[in-house]
Amino acid sequence: MISFENVTKRYHGDVIAVSGLSFVAPTGQLTVLVGPSGCGKTTSLRMINRLVRPTSGTIRLGDEPTDGMDEAKLRRRIGYVIQHAGLFPHRNVVDNIATTARLNGTPKDEARKVALELLGRVGLSVDFALRYPWQLSGGQQQRVGVARALASNPKFMLMDEPFSAVDPIVRTQLQDEFLRLQREMGKTIIMVTHDIDEALKLGDQVAVLRVGGELAQIATPRELLTRPADKFVADFVGRDRGYRFLGFVGAGDRLMARKEVTAKLGDGAATAIKATADRWLLVTDEADRPIGWTQPATLHSTIEMADVNLSGTTASIGGSLRQLLDAALSSPSRRGVIVDDDGSFIGCVTLPDLVALLERGADIGTPIREGKHAF
Repeated sequence: MISFENVTKRYHGDVIAVSGLSFVAPTGQLTVLVGPSGCGKTTSLRMINRLVRPTSGTIRLGDEPTDGMDEAKLRRRIGYVIQHAGLFPHRNVVDNIATTARLNGTPKDEARKVALELLGRVGLSVDFALRYPWQLSGGQQQRVGVARALASNPKFMLMDEPFSAVDPIVRTQLQDEFLRLQREMGKTIIMVTHDIDEALKLGDQVAVLRVGGELAQIATPRELLTRPADKFVADFVGRDRGYRFLGFVGAGDRLMARKEVTAKLGDGAATAIKATADRWLLVTDEADRPIGWTQPATLHSTIEMADVNLSGTTASIGGSLRQLLDAALSSPSRRGVIVDDDGSFIGCVTLPDLVALLERGADIGTPIREGKHAF
């Protein structure tokens, strides 16, 4: 665990960046620090590896106070990921990743072997090993930065807005990949972000800080949404707390996926019309992955891509009620498409089914974070 015990940071005598901060980041969990500009979240993070020295108070790694540690050795014990990756421009990818392992005394060949293994774990092929940072996209650079932080297999990791410098699509991919990695590795992580949605998605617990570095509330995402400590926390989390809350609730066994007739690209209009009397027909590819919806009555000869409405999203098996509701609302048929882990079609859930489930009460189903499937 990482613990803060009444930690304060003052600059120039009277400028308070962090004030009496106390909390525990549990072992094997991801704790997110979030708050408005000037709340001291990055200062708090940097006090852990002593890039910034606390004015008073104690920070511990496990049971060991950091103020008695050699600073260089302390930093080598902690993985560190920053906003713009911070890769060495004169080193190729594999040598960038191997940096921390080499600093900790790992032989060069062994460090490079570990680096090559980590490339695959962060979603990059070995083809990237000999490239240089300028040859990588922003998302690829950030993946290399994460791999470098993991190279010495640290128990602790610090992440300072690691996904904020990339576009929204890449950010979502990086978040999902990091959640997968964290499930596999179980590191003790403290992360800073200004994005409350990112905090709620990634954090096992979220610490909301006020300007001046005061702790307003620390809680699980679910608790933060349902029981904000005060008006500041409620306003910071946002007005759509009820909808966000659905992202942490599964349907349990109270909602069944309905079977759905499907068609393939190239199927004839007559076949499509005969397949269903419904206004909308789901089109899937040869691997049974959903493509979109078509209207059989408007087809001329065969189903072509131009005939398919692509507006709908899909929900994963075991997904949240928010995901299911979004899939249904975005679908022109008002039926949410459910897919398995390979993206293959399983069935549909209707908007009336979801509304009926919501009307039964706010505390429905099971928390997604308990790892239970919604279907």
